[in-house]
This record gives sequence, structure tokens and C-alpha cells, in this order.
Amino acid sequence: MTERRTLYPSPEPYETGMLDVGDGHSLYWERVGTPGAKPAVFLHGGPGGGISEGQRGQWNPELYDILLFEQRGCGRSTPFASLENNTTQHLIADIEKLREMCGHEKWQVFGGSWGSTLSLAYSQAHPERATEIILRGIFFGDQYEYDWLFKKGASEIYPDEFMKFLAVLPEDGRDDPITAFHHILTGDDEDKKLEAARAWARWEGVTVTLLPSEETLAHFDDPHQAIAMARIENHYMRHNCFLDEGQLLANVDRIRHIPGVIVQGRHDSCTPPRSAWELKQAWPEVELNIVPDGGHLYSEPGILDGLIRATDHFAGKDR
Repeated sequence: MTERRTLYPSPEPYETGMLDVGDGHSLYWERVGTPGAKPAVFLHGGPGGGISEGQRGQWNPELYDILLFEQRGCGRSTPFASLENNTTQHLIADIEKLREMCGHEKWQVFGGSWGSTLSLAYSQAHPERATEIILRGIFFGDQYEYDWLFKKGASEIYPDEFMKFLAVLPEDGRDDPITAFHHILTGDDEDKKLEAARAWARWEGVTVTLLPSEETLAHFDDPHQAIAMARIENHYMRHNCFLDEGQLLANVDRIRHIPGVIVQGRHDSCTPPRSAWELKQAWPEVELNIVPDGGHLYSEPGILDGLIRATDHFAGKDR
């Protein structure tokens, strides 16, 4: 069996900054790798997540010039956890502003989970700007995916944790958790807001791990992370990610000419393989790798192996 690839040493950014994208928002960004090498952009998950040092290591830094940034309201971007002027369409426009800032004509588009949603939406809006598309944990923002996460699906795998998730809601709101959480997360009671944010973020932390991980749960339980993740993710899901039902599959013909790779965990409880499989049926040219011992996180050995083999391949390095 071929040895699995692991992260490249995470390089320090050679440049960082804040970009004013209008509407009162400024985005934190960093560039790593080799200036003038093959361009790539990293679209993080959530919505409401951010970037980390480890994520920089998914590319060979000698062969790539990578831009990583934190989306509106996320991480070091300001204003923190803001829902105003924060939609998928705003983020697509932001990516174009960042591309122009970097001076790239085209770049590799790389995203996992919500980042896969945004990668597809951006590439379909601007197919002339994507040299390749690398996706992990496909999420379309369609109704069956919300039902899986917040009604019946993941709740069947983690019934104990789902009970904890619902426990912070009034009983009459538990049939529609997205709406019930919205009322609390946008309310005035700061204690209840933090309690709800931690419950939302913990549910996320549970479903993204293949095996129990106290480190992952601790990350999601951090108040700063939990508030941004819960508020922004709930905001997007309440508005169906600002996409029409079935939109990303319906528009896949716009990107079929672009080389692509999908890395999907067989046992992903957050974004199950159904969506990746449907995308492959609509986009026969894409390479679909279903990792037999994989869940959702990029850092799992089989998932990481597939991602790094993809970035190495597109940089001209043998797999």
C-alpha cells in the first residue's frame, strides 16, 4: 500500500494584511509559499470558521503561492461575527477583490465543507478564474442536508449529543432548531446567547469527527470560536446559504471543463457522501476519491492524503 501523504511544514506568511471590501467589512488575509509560484486560494469552512496554521501545509510551499483569508465576520476579520451584508454573493465578490489584490489572472480554488459550497458557487460565477477545483466534504446547501444535520440523520448516529444540542431550546422550538437558535443567537440575553452558541458549536464538533476528539471539541467550545460559528452558520442556513435549491448541481455545466478532485470521507456524519456522489454524476470528468476510513476533517490521514496528492498533482509533482 502506498504510504499516505502528510502535511508539508506550515510556512510562515510572507505577507499579511486587511482588505476593506466595503459594506463596513475588512478581511484578514495571509499569503504563504513562494511569490510568483502557482496561485491558489483557500476557502475555509463553517460558515463562520476561520483559518489555522495547519491548513497552510496542504500545498508544497515551494510550488505554490497560496492566499488564505477569513470570510466576513470570521476570525480576525471585522466586524466580528457580523451578519450584516454577509451573504454568499458578498463572499464571491470578496474573492474576486482578493484575486485582483494578488494580481492573479487565475488560481486554484480549494475548499472543504462550507468551503466546497463557496468554491462551487465562486467557480460557477467566474469559471474563467479557476485553473482547478479541489473539494472536500461536499455540501450543496440543499434542504436534505439541513434535515440531515438538524432533524433526522446525524441525530440517529449521535442521539445522546443531539439531545444535548436541543436541550438549550424551548420545547416548542425543537422541531425547527435553526429558527429557534436564531432567536437566541440574535437576542439580548448574552448568557443564553453564549450557551446556545456553545451547544451549536459542540454539535458541529461532534459530527465532524470520525472518532471522539477532546481537542476538536475544546476548539469549538472556545467562546470566540463558538459565537462566530453559531451566529454566522445559523444565519447562512436560515437563508439556505443564499442559494436556490439545487442551484450548484443545476449549474455544474459551467465548470465541467475545469479539472477537479473531490475527497470525501465514507463515514462523514456532517456532509455525508450522497452529495459528493450526486456531484460526480453531474460532473463525470471530476475525480472522486471516497476515503474508506475517512470522516469530515481535513486532518484525518486518508482525507489529508487525498488533498495533498491533488495539490501535488496539479503542481506537476507525481502522485
